[in-house]
Amino acid sequence: MLSREKTAAFLELAWVRNGIIAVILFNAILLGMETSGTIMDVAGPLIIGLDTACLTIFVIELALKFHAQRGQFWRSGWNIFDFLIVGISLMPGAQTFSVLRALRILRLLRVISVSPNLRRVVEGFIKALPGMGSVFLLMGMLFYIGAVMATKLFSDSFPDWFGDLGNSAYSLFQIMTLESWSMGIVRPVMEVYPYAWAFFVPFIMVTTFAVVNLLVGLIVNSMQDAHAAESNQATDDYRTEVLKRLAAIEERLSEQEKAQRGPAE
Repeated sequence: MLSREKTAAFLELAWVRNGIIAVILFNAILLGMETSGTIMDVAGPLIIGLDTACLTIFVIELALKFHAQRGQFWRSGWNIFDFLIVGISLMPGAQTFSVLRALRILRLLRVISVSPNLRRVVEGFIKALPGMGSVFLLMGMLFYIGAVMATKLFSDSFPDWFGDLGNSAYSLFQIMTLESWSMGIVRPVMEVYPYAWAFFVPFIMVTTFAVVNLLVGLIVNSMQDAHAAESNQATDDYRTEVLKRLAAIEERLSEQEKAQRGPAE
């Protein structure tokens, strides 16, 4: 059996990581093919067999990771993520219950844990969540205020859109996404309430162009911070390696100098 160090080095090889990514993508294609009754009638056993082979590769990879990292395995959120994704596929009812069969496509998300670039994107998003919580709270307050006002103003003539808080909130969400907001909702409302634009236009300006862009800005800043932290760590590691090499060279020169002085004396 390979030692822990050799196993860890093996898993970090470029062709191993790229091979795992290829298996994940191939498995995702297989799972998509399983949704076609025509394809399954022709090559069902082959597809199921290939899917089982992909799952076996994932299990072996996890076993090698656990052998290489031991207790450190559970300290990595990405390892736990991989373990849960593969574990869902190994559950006894995974081939029987439609919900568990559908969840098998989550294996595609393992590309995130394997690819450093995708991990950086997700980590930046996660780091932005605390700040995003404040923005979501602000958004919720604005939607609640807007829903109350819209219900009071327009419920009598447009009960389907603004008959209660729920309908009003959903209609305002549609307006915020700019999906058929003008011809679909606002202009019909303005035919009954000519000054309704004084409510809808400021709502769009605040929610769509201000608050939503706050979310985008938070995510971008978090991704930049994550990239900067990774770059700084790489620089520190390189500096440490260079200092170690310089120390080793200095030690060798010192030993050679002592060896040369010995015969001369």
